[in-house]
Amino acid sequence: MANHKILVIDDSIAIRKQVQEMLPKGNFEVLEAKNGVEGLNLIRQERPNLIMLDFILPKMSGWEVYQQIQGQDDLDLIPLVVMSGRKEEVTEKLPEPFKFFEFIEKPFEQKQLIEAIKSAMVKAKQKEQEKQREKLTRPTVAPVAPSLGEGASSAD
Repeated sequence: MANHKILVIDDSIAIRKQVQEMLPKGNFEVLEAKNGVEGLNLIRQERPNLIMLDFILPKMSGWEVYQQIQGQDDLDLIPLVVMSGRKEEVTEKLPEPFKFFEFIEKPFEQKQLIEAIKSAMVKAKQKEQEKQREKLTRPTVAPVAPSLGEGASSAD
C-alpha cells in the first residue's frame, strides 16, 4: 500500500505518466490533475504529501494555484515542486532564490526529480519551523482589564 500521496498537476499526460514511472514503485500513490482548477480541488480534498505543479496550465495557471496554496495556512506547508519548460516564466512571478519550494525544468531525468522532491521536503520543513518561531516570538497582548469607575473600589 502507498505511504505517500503525490499530486501531479500538469496538462501533459506524458509528464504525469513520466513522473509516475520515475518514482520508486510501491511507495507513492500518484494523483493526477490536468488543469489548475482540478488540481486545486484535489489539493483540498486529498491533502497530498507533495505537489508537483506545472506553472503553465489551462483554466487556472500554476501561478494562481500557487497563490491559493500560499494563502491557506493548512495548505502552504505541503512540499511543492514547481515545473516548467521555461524557467523565466516562473522567475517573472517568483524571484529566485526559491525559498519555500523547489523548481525543476522540463524535461527532467529521474535523478533530478528525486533531488527536487527531497529538496522540496526540506524547504517545507524549514517553512514550518519558521512559522513556529514566528508564533513563539510574536508579542502577546495582555487582556485589558475593565477599568473601575472613579472612586470605585475593587474590594467591597
